[in-house]
Amino acid sequence: MYQYRKTLYNKYYQTQSGRRSEREINDKLKQDSWHFQQEIIPLLPKVVSQPNIIDIGCGFGSLVHALQQHGYQKVRGIDLSPDQVAEAEKIGIKGVEQADLIEYLKKHPNTFDVIIGIDIIEHFSKDELVEILEIIQLGLCSKGIAVFRTPNADALFSSLYMFGDFTHETILNNSSAEQLFHSTGFSKVTVTGSCMKIKNPIKEFLRIILWKLTVVFSKTFIFASGRSSKGLIFSPNIIISAQKN
Repeated sequence: MYQYRKTLYNKYYQTQSGRRSEREINDKLKQDSWHFQQEIIPLLPKVVSQPNIIDIGCGFGSLVHALQQHGYQKVRGIDLSPDQVAEAEKIGIKGVEQADLIEYLKKHPNTFDVIIGIDIIEHFSKDELVEILEIIQLGLCSKGIAVFRTPNADALFSSLYMFGDFTHETILNNSSAEQLFHSTGFSKVTVTGSCMKIKNPIKEFLRIILWKLTVVFSKTFIFASGRSSKGLIFSPNIIISAQKN
C-alpha cells in the first residue's frame, strides 16, 4: 500500500467523509438513501429475488443501510478503513466489516450477484483499477453485474469532484469507462449521468432550467473547439453498469 493511503485511510472518516455532527450523519443517511433510490437501486435485480450484494469500499455503510431499508436482506459491505467501519458499528449499520477488497473477493469466487462500488474507482491508479476489475469478475456469479459511481471527467469544473479528496487518482468519462470495462472482459456496459435532483420542487424547477442552459453552453464551447459533443455526459458523476460474461 502507498504510504499516503496508510496515513489518510487510517482516519479517513474523521478527516474526509465524517466531518459532520451526529445529527448531520442521520441527515446524510437519508439524503444518500434518496439518491441511491434514484440512480443505483433501479439498476439492481428486484428485491423479490434477494440477490447476494456486496458494496466494496462501503465507507460507513450508507448504501448498505439504504439497501437494507429497501428490503434487500443479503447485502454486506467492506472497507479498508478501520475508522469507517468503526463509525458504521457506532451508528448501528449491520453487515459492514474491515477488509481489503482484492483479498476478500479472491476468497469469495463466483459468490455475488451484484458488486457495487460507490465513489471508489477514482481512488486507484490505472494499473490497480485493471487488476481490481479482473478480481471483481472473479467474485461475480455468472451474469452478475457490477455497478459503480465515479466522478465524471467531462463535467464542468470536474476538479471540484476529482481533487476534493487527496486520495483520488483516476478519473473517467463515458468513452474511457466503456473502453476500460470492455477491455477487462465485461459486457453490456452502460454509462449514464448521476442523479442531480433536489427534493424541494421550487429549487428543482430552477435547477432544471439552469442545467439546460449549462448543457447548451457546454455543447457550444465544444462545437467552437472543433469537437463533437455526441455521447458526452456532463453530470458531476457517472454511473457505470456492466455484466460479467
